[in-house]
Amino acid sequence: MIDLYTYTTPNGRKPAIALEEMGLPYTVHKIDISKGEQFSPEFIALNPNSKIPAITDQETGLSIFESGAILIYLAEKTGQLLPTDPKSRFEVLQWLMFQMGSVGPMFGQLGHFRNAAPEPVPYAIARYEKETLRLFGVLDRQLAERDYVAGDYSIADIAIYPWIMAHDYMQVSLEGHPHLLRWTKTLAARPAVQAGMAVLSEG
Repeated sequence: MIDLYTYTTPNGRKPAIALEEMGLPYTVHKIDISKGEQFSPEFIALNPNSKIPAITDQETGLSIFESGAILIYLAEKTGQLLPTDPKSRFEVLQWLMFQMGSVGPMFGQLGHFRNAAPEPVPYAIARYEKETLRLFGVLDRQLAERDYVAGDYSIADIAIYPWIMAHDYMQVSLEGHPHLLRWTKTLAARPAVQAGMAVLSEG
């Protein structure tokens, strides 16, 4: 059994999708970041950086934080969604790191300055929107000749998808990126993706 400590953010949805895809039993523990619950001593014991998500594997006794590390752990635990041959494995890992190092931080900053900043900061909005659209273009080109980001469906797709689906919150359109749009529709049709995206959602 996996204990998943998470919330309804793009990063928080990634391990839920993976757990659903891999068929692993898990229990969800809501960490309401809007109430500061990520700063409780109990959660800091799981993640010293006070960020969701985190997991504890009751079978191994291991606790893992950082969503990318969690996805790698789950993939290696189950032998799913991460190839073992070096070429294919690093194709997946480099796109996973692309999400961790570029997509998440840039999209997150655009969402913050569009929706949460106490006052408008036009320079920041323009900067992060430009970079978000550039990253859309990178993904669109990558998907032009393959069904999934790293060839076969993998943890790289799982990592990227919830962030792309936050485009309405970021107030940017997928228009002009047909391959990226096709990919979102393909993933949205997967039952495990639907279930993972719905974790902790109301209604």
